[in-house]
Amino acid sequence: MEDSVVQFHRSLTVAAAALVALVVVAAPASAASRTGPAGGPATGPTSGPCQYTPTPDEPAARPVPLPRDPQRTPDRGTVTVLLKTDLGRIPLVLDRAAAPCTVQSFLHLVQHRFYDRTVCHRLTAYPTLKVLQCGDPSGTGEGGPGYRYRDELPADLPPAPTDPTGVRRLYARGVLAMANAGPDTNGSQFFLVYGDSALRPNYSIFGAVTPRGLRTLDRVAAGGIAPTAEDPAPVDGAPALRTGIRKARVQR
Repeated sequence: MEDSVVQFHRSLTVAAAALVALVVVAAPASAASRTGPAGGPATGPTSGPCQYTPTPDEPAARPVPLPRDPQRTPDRGTVTVLLKTDLGRIPLVLDRAAAPCTVQSFLHLVQHRFYDRTVCHRLTAYPTLKVLQCGDPSGTGEGGPGYRYRDELPADLPPAPTDPTGVRRLYARGVLAMANAGPDTNGSQFFLVYGDSALRPNYSIFGAVTPRGLRTLDRVAAGGIAPTAEDPAPVDGAPALRTGIRKARVQR
């Protein structure tokens, strides 16, 4: 990515001009329950249109099978997922039409309790990037689910008002998107936008944070970023207010 990449770490990192990339780390085939022709772990992609692909070189942070990949991926309607965090509830509305493979994977991880008892490991407070990043059970920013899948990029985002070049697009407050480590490397890490942000349109948007969820995000952001010995006033790092996801559940 041209934007400077924070190894997720699947995290976001900012270059001199506040150029940022959201990255994700994939996980290994050893986490997948599907098997190859010799009875061993699956090594190739699933046969459906989403082609969820094991990542043997990036072990899973928490065991989870590959998602189902039906020939007809659900691409209509919305699904609500509730994140119960240490600081309050964050309801998310997933949009199947915007990113069907992404929604299918996210629901799969929720249903397998992949996100339970995890910590949102990164908060950014740059003038042009305001996000909370979550989805890594290891809490390091380097963990993923043991598989990756293709991008479903937005094509209609308006230019970011803060970018005179017109290259970056507006990821508006309330957007829910996937972090990645480059093209077609989506895994489990995602970010919640609590303030309008300027990014290249390289991140799949698959839903939105509800107003109630934004109130919780505002509380996290107001707490700031935990200082370190090297940086007593950081604008990128772990939230000062620990933001753990106790449970993630689909709302019926």
